[in-house]
Amino acid sequence: MIRFGLLGCGRIAKRHSDLLGRNQIAGAKLVAVCDTDRARADAVATKFGVFSHYNADDLLSRVDIDAVAVLTPSGLHPQHAIACARAGKHVVVEKPMALRLQDADDMIRACDEAGVKLFVVKQNRFNVPILKARDALDAGRFGKLVLGTVRVRWCRDQAYYDQDAWRGTWAYDGGVLTNQASHHIDMLEWFFGDVVSVHARGITALVNTETEDTAVATLKFRSGALGIIEATTAARPVDLEGSLSILGEGGVVEVGGFAMNQIRHWRFKTELPADREVIERFSVNPPNVYGFGHQAYYQHVVECLANRHAALVDGLEGRKSLELISALYESIETGEEVALRFMPRRSRLGVGM
Repeated sequence: MIRFGLLGCGRIAKRHSDLLGRNQIAGAKLVAVCDTDRARADAVATKFGVFSHYNADDLLSRVDIDAVAVLTPSGLHPQHAIACARAGKHVVVEKPMALRLQDADDMIRACDEAGVKLFVVKQNRFNVPILKARDALDAGRFGKLVLGTVRVRWCRDQAYYDQDAWRGTWAYDGGVLTNQASHHIDMLEWFFGDVVSVHARGITALVNTETEDTAVATLKFRSGALGIIEATTAARPVDLEGSLSILGEGGVVEVGGFAMNQIRHWRFKTELPADREVIERFSVNPPNVYGFGHQAYYQHVVECLANRHAALVDGLEGRKSLELISALYESIETGEEVALRFMPRRSRLGVGM
């Protein structure tokens, strides 16, 4: 049994606490939660009958916790993840793992030195339509990859950003590229491989925040394929989509829905009998999609810890998408194409901490 603590009881903590607190993850249980906001911590603790703490040190001093899910604002992930590692706890950290590459490196180093595992939450990799598309990629059905596109068209109004002072700040959050679109950006890299260079533009269109609520970018992959990112939280009045399109010489797949969980298009030059089943089973958008892949993700974490398996998204894998996001911000600030690998000079992400 892997015993978990939750560090941070904000919005995203609901999905984590529901899964762990309701025993929906085989081999895992929730032991305690922590938040500096006592009302938040007590509400989650009372709901699931676990201990509540208001100081991270108190949570980490517990000997009955094996792993901690770090669910605090993104700018605080490094210090909290490093503290977990030094306390001998395995670390599950929500996206993005950090806001600065140096912080990500420090997190990886701390976990390595402490002999604990570092997991970065990329739950959409476990969505069944995504896994089916990945199987097709691994089987070579796309052939030469040509173009990958992700679209995040969500609605986050001023009330959303006003919920917490850290939202939409450079020091603790970042904009739509860092927060809402980070899963989609990770998905482009997972399917298309290493990125050579990026060119991006961003604006703050409809909300009063430090960071962008709308951004577009073009990418060049090492394979020669091109990529497009379209990300906004300025869709009004409702969310539209979170989608991934994969175009290759052998076929095309589009995974849409709210969070990359609905097959929209699935066509290959060489058809297989299983294709009809994929279309029939996964062309309907599931009704409950917020945090949809977290259950499969946590099951993966437990399996890795129990059987000492390698994680699908460890610290190094999480750092890759952070480096790409940092390059996008560098391009927004300079107005120039930015090559990977690079050292940030003008990107404001994480500044002011």
